[in-house]
Amino acid sequence: MSTLTFPAWHFLLACLAGWIHREQQQRLEYVQTELAVAREMLGKKRLRFNDDQRRRLAAKGKEVGRKGLLEIGSLVTPDTLLRWHRELIAQKWTFERKSPGRPPVSQEMMDLTVKLAKENPSAGFDKIQGMLANLGHEISDTTVKNILRQHGIEPAPVRTKRTTWAEFLRSHTATMAACDFFTTEVWTLGGLVTFYVFFVMEIATRRVHIAGITISPDSAWMKQVARNLTDCQDGFLKGKTHLIMDRDGSFTEEFREILKTVGVKPVRLPPQSPNLNSFAERWVRSIKSECLERMIFFGEKMFRHAVTNFVEHFHAEQNHQGLENKIIQPEDSVGKAKGEIVCRERLGGLLKYYHRRAA
Repeated sequence: MSTLTFPAWHFLLACLAGWIHREQQQRLEYVQTELAVAREMLGKKRLRFNDDQRRRLAAKGKEVGRKGLLEIGSLVTPDTLLRWHRELIAQKWTFERKSPGRPPVSQEMMDLTVKLAKENPSAGFDKIQGMLANLGHEISDTTVKNILRQHGIEPAPVRTKRTTWAEFLRSHTATMAACDFFTTEVWTLGGLVTFYVFFVMEIATRRVHIAGITISPDSAWMKQVARNLTDCQDGFLKGKTHLIMDRDGSFTEEFREILKTVGVKPVRLPPQSPNLNSFAERWVRSIKSECLERMIFFGEKMFRHAVTNFVEHFHAEQNHQGLENKIIQPEDSVGKAKGEIVCRERLGGLLKYYHRRAA
């Protein structure tokens, strides 16, 4: 049996020492990296590693191995470090895959196409294609057609016939008014009586006109109200072309015919659709919650006085969100920063308005 010579034993011991030194060096480098990461996270309540820290720890942890990491006792478990290492390898070999065919249409292009179609109901696919070309986007009319189809937008001839309620309002706001009734119970000598208040609102300015208050809005009363509203001199509907109303039986055919004779078209809403008359509905809610529901009325005179005062307050003293938080009919002192601050009260302090006294 042959034996190893002295130089062979020397070489074997040198290799073993080198391996031990390399292993110790790897562990030392890992510990140094871990200490550096720990210093970076000083002051943090929880240890949250960023991508760079994960990459550094994973690279050093892979060299040490799972057994070595267990012996060291690292900040994170060996399995976590090795998982980070596998994820880094996976990211390295992840390439962008290109799908066959034409490149997809960008979301910006789709949004712009839909916007042009909605704002131009009469524009066909070719016209929209031309509009896009003017803006530096070259796509085919077929692509325009597919985009509109995906968003449920009909072709031009059909879109033109289907004007939305929002589009209708925007087109006629300046010459449109809305009307409605609301009721209030009033104590009289004959007991509790229901009073009907008929009002009309100018949508563009939010001005409100009380057209009449009665306990019986019959056909004769409604016809007289229509004549007053359409008076050529001072009628509230002077210059208006459309009047929104619901399908209440009080809006009789005779009432609507009087409106038509002066060029005011009655716009009757579908049944049970209060949202389509939102401006009038919101005003009813305001007068009830801020005034009528906080009072008990004894007699018609007291009730009329309350309604009149609220309308004056609504016009000259109340800020309106729909009008950029401005007052419909502001006084000269509005917005001034000088002068004594005074409070104007209505209905026994139920309605208050703060302003500066005029010099």
